[in-house]
Amino acid sequence: MKNLKKKFRFRIHLKSKHLLVIMTFFCVSAIIATLASGVTSSPVKEMAGMIVVPFEKSIAAIGAWLMDMNQTFQEKEELIAQNKELQTTVDSLTEQNNILIQDQAELARLEELYDLDQEYSDYPKIAARIIAKDPGNWYDTFMINRGSKDGVRVNNNVIAGKGLVGIVTEVGSTWATVRSIIDDSSNVSAMTVSTDDTCVIEGDLELIDEGKLRFSQLYDREDKVSVGERIVTSNISEKYVEGLFIGYVSEIELDTNNLTKTGTIVTPVDFQHLKDVFVITVNKEDAIQGGAES
Repeated sequence: MKNLKKKFRFRIHLKSKHLLVIMTFFCVSAIIATLASGVTSSPVKEMAGMIVVPFEKSIAAIGAWLMDMNQTFQEKEELIAQNKELQTTVDSLTEQNNILIQDQAELARLEELYDLDQEYSDYPKIAARIIAKDPGNWYDTFMINRGSKDGVRVNNNVIAGKGLVGIVTEVGSTWATVRSIIDDSSNVSAMTVSTDDTCVIEGDLELIDEGKLRFSQLYDREDKVSVGERIVTSNISEKYVEGLFIGYVSEIELDTNNLTKTGTIVTPVDFQHLKDVFVITVNKEDAIQGGAES
């Protein structure tokens, strides 16, 4: 009795692949036996049909499923390959677009420098690139890649964009340090274009957040100076050559002494994104000496 139970348990625990082999063997044996004996009785045919036909259908269904799976895998591999190819194309186009944007920005800077060079054609100058700056968002003090071997000297004026940037304060053989007019320690003697009234432009790193500079000591007794007035470097400045554009008056008010006016100007120079500048290689002292000699 125990042996029968063991056999029964063994049959129950047969693996599916073993059962498939047994059924296949049984079907094949039945077909061979039928063909060999020539038996053609209906019961045998019916029995063979009941066993073989479902088996064949199952095999056919499995075959079709495997073919579908194979095709699906092939399509998936093709899609992966196409996706990689498309990604490579996108990366290439993105890189080309970035290069194009950089080239356009570089062209715009060069065109701006060219216009500035033409505007101040009376002054000899050399182009320079900024290579370092003090910490912070603004270019209040920075270093350029031109020095004494290029003709750069202390007190050379520096321009960029459409106006005055600052002045050279220190020079090495291949470099120079520039203090811009937005620095808190900067003071520039300036004047109005329409009336030649003088004033002083003062650096203010807090005010430059609004793109502005402060002016003071403006003598405008006839009240001719108004918002929009152009401010340039003065002819009486000790360190700046005459006529360099500084900005437009944006606000103006009378001081408590009722004699002078103060206010703000809007600078045309982007002191947050400077890259290339012009150094005017003639100083104010040179102009004064040249005038005295003549």
